[in-house]
Amino acid sequence: MIPARLPAGLAIAAIVATSLSGCAAAVIAAPLAAGAGVYKSAQDRPSKRERKRAQQAAPKPGQVYTAPDGSKVQVTTLTTLPPPSGVSGAPAARGSTAPAGIQYLYGSGEAAALSIQAYQALWNYLKVEIGYRRDKGQVRSVVLAPGSTLDNPRFEPCGKRPMAVVLDVDETALLNLGYEYDEAVRGRAYDPARWARWEQTGADKIAAVPGAAEALAAARREGFTIIFNSNRSVASAAQTAAALEQAGLGPADLFDTLWLRGEGEPSGKDARRAKIAQRYCIVAMAGDQLGDFSDLFNAPDAPVLARRNSVEGTLLAPLWGAGWFMLPNPVYGTGLKGGVDDIFPPDARWTDPEEKK
Repeated sequence: MIPARLPAGLAIAAIVATSLSGCAAAVIAAPLAAGAGVYKSAQDRPSKRERKRAQQAAPKPGQVYTAPDGSKVQVTTLTTLPPPSGVSGAPAARGSTAPAGIQYLYGSGEAAALSIQAYQALWNYLKVEIGYRRDKGQVRSVVLAPGSTLDNPRFEPCGKRPMAVVLDVDETALLNLGYEYDEAVRGRAYDPARWARWEQTGADKIAAVPGAAEALAAARREGFTIIFNSNRSVASAAQTAAALEQAGLGPADLFDTLWLRGEGEPSGKDARRAKIAQRYCIVAMAGDQLGDFSDLFNAPDAPVLARRNSVEGTLLAPLWGAGWFMLPNPVYGTGLKGGVDDIFPPDARWTDPEEKK
């Protein structure tokens, strides 16, 4: 590549030199370069006095001087104009740092390792805990039975229903790389209309969550039905099925192995889970939000720490890794809430002793 700031004569020499090889290029390029230098020396070089005067007259960064019209002007080091004041969502420069959550989920080996770990655990559970049972009729569904509470969960036996695994789609099975790239570059908050456009047009800008394709293929070979339960719109069913197929996670057929949110329906998934559970015994579920396992976790008035305690401090705790499998998602969702005082209990707060002096 020719440096953009080469003088015209040297640029010509470089073009000629790059089009030839060996000594011929050197023989032609050297005289051209020498000639260009002589020409520039004779015609363009200012005298020492002129150069010194120009340096003294040139404004320095940070300097304030008076313009010909009398106004005060301060010199800056800006090379590009900043976005207009007050405009949100201005595009970020290409190559700029992405938000920490996006860095982690879509770029880190750590997130990939966690995802593979979750799907490896899912497959081991299906193969060992379920597959080796002689009397499969005694296996219980991992969907909370009607009337359950988080403090008093109940689960029904499978009986003769065929066994299935139910998964969320976004950031559980599919990584929405194209959408999150656009969001990282433009710095925009979530917009339902923009997400709807993504559902309709982004089927080829995705990737499978690490470990998902292999685990789901193995589960299908062992006779488990794979079912997706997503809050994507039913209007985008064809595009969602195509995205799953593109990522090697399909097939997915609407109202059979693909369940989506209908027009005007709330975002909760319990109603759809109940319909799936009428036909199948759901022996495992995977998701990246607590609502992928039960809507009971998302009570609107639940304090942050109470919601956390409902996961680790109740009879549901043994299900994690043994029927319920959580995928990482620090980018969006119901888990991203709470101020400092909501998250840290008073007895766990520390202040650097040096700061007290």
